[in-house]
Parts: sequence; C-alpha cells; structure tokens
Amino acid sequence: MALEFIPGIEKPHFEGHALWFVFQGYRLLVSHEKADAQIPLLHHPAEIGLQPVREQYLGYLSTQNGQLHCFCGEIDDETATPAGYSFEGLRSLYSQLDERLFWLAGKAVQIVDWDRTNLYCGRCGHRTIPSAHDRSKVCPTCGLTSYPRLAPAIIVRVQRKTANGPEILLAKAKRFPTAMYSVLAGFVEPGETLEECVEREIQEEVGIIVHNIRYFGSQPWPFPHSLMIAFTADYGSGDIMVDPSEIADAAWFPVDNLPTFPPPPSIANRLITLWLAESASDK
Repeated sequence: MALEFIPGIEKPHFEGHALWFVFQGYRLLVSHEKADAQIPLLHHPAEIGLQPVREQYLGYLSTQNGQLHCFCGEIDDETATPAGYSFEGLRSLYSQLDERLFWLAGKAVQIVDWDRTNLYCGRCGHRTIPSAHDRSKVCPTCGLTSYPRLAPAIIVRVQRKTANGPEILLAKAKRFPTAMYSVLAGFVEPGETLEECVEREIQEEVGIIVHNIRYFGSQPWPFPHSLMIAFTADYGSGDIMVDPSEIADAAWFPVDNLPTFPPPPSIANRLITLWLAESASDK
C-alpha cells in the first residue's frame, strides 16, 4: 500500500479517511482480519466512540491513490474498547502488521508518550504549548524547549574465524526468560563515541576485547524510545566471562549450530542472517 512516508506537523484539511494510531497507555488499537492486524481507517476516532485526550498529526503515506494522512492519539484508561477492535502491545503485533505500518506505529507510540510526559515544563513547572515550527513543546514562561526523547543504543555482531570455521558471539539476556539468543547491545553513555560504546559494552557484558569496528546500519526501536545503531566487530582477545546481572549465557556459535535468534524485521536478525550468507559465500 505505502510508497513513501512524508512526516508532517501541521494538521491538514482533508476529506475522507486517515490511518489512526490510537493508544491506551502503550497498547495500540487494531482490528483483525484473518491473521493480520489492521490499523483503523477513520476520519476521526469519534466514529467508533473514542475521544482522544490528545492527538498529533504524523504526516502522510504517498500511495498509488494519493495521500493517506496519519494521526496518533491517546484515550484514557477507562474508555471501553469498541466492538470489533482490541488494544494490543506492539511486540505482539510484530509479525501481524505490514512492516511499514509497524514502524509507523513505533513512531506514533513514541510521539504519544512524549506528548503525555511533557504537558508541563521540566524546569519551572508551567504548562507547555506545541511549537508551530517543529515537533517540540515550548514553555511560554521560561522558554525551555522539549523534543521527543531518543535513546541511542549500539547493537553489535562480534565474529571470529577458527580452524573449524567462522563463529558468531550470541548471548541470552537475563531480563528475557526465553531461549532466544541475540547479538549484544547497550545504551550510549554521555561523552562517549559509538565506537567507544561498542568496546565498553562488549567488555562489560562478556569480558572480551574487540577491534575492526565497522558501521552496519540503524533502526528505530520503539521499546520504548531507542535508536539502534548497528556495528560489526572482530574478536580481539579474552575469554567469555558474562556479567551475571545482564547476561544469562553467552557463547560462540558456528554456522551449522545456531540457537533461536530474533525474527525479522529486527536489525539483530539482519546482522545474523547476513553473517550466515557471508559465511556460506566464503566456503
């Protein structure tokens, strides 16, 4: 359906329907057709008995039929769910939404959360007002400007070559009680370059030294407001010694013996599947 998303701030005048990303807390309103989830296509949520306490214009999708405008909004916790709809967590919708719409939903939930948590100035406590120029809120009393929060985080594929073939470092996070393993990740600290963060996080979490750090790509990650910046790195030295407060298990895995790892469209999946393809081409 979508050819391109064009972000916007000022609500346009239009006739017809728009995509509405409506949240109750952090759960998104969807309808279900067969196995897929659908974002409501409405002129306004009032059509189905919902009155958002706040709403924001996101922009529009450029489609073969023209412009499809997109909005996000939040309803209060006491509002009943309309018949034929349900509120679902974004993680549970990972494989049910069209990929373009999933990432738009991720953008929407971050803007809704920012809108909710910046009603008042963090410096003087006065009510903020929306800026007419960009996606921000301004305090009319002290002038403090608040933008949507983004937390940069690195995610890195560490690899090595052995006499028995290539291996990849994968770990199981302690906070997720599943059998899934993934590449390592961590948040960037103040005053730190991305490359320094890669080196520090790998050493802190599994005790090894890496080198030859190379940029791979990036991906917004709305859990809750991260920007994942992906790298690859080569093993340098050291033995695996996990940080027990963060990591349940970590090990080197060969191409033919990988554990369960994250599905698409996550950038972790892209890091791992590309390594598999590169390793196969090296044989």
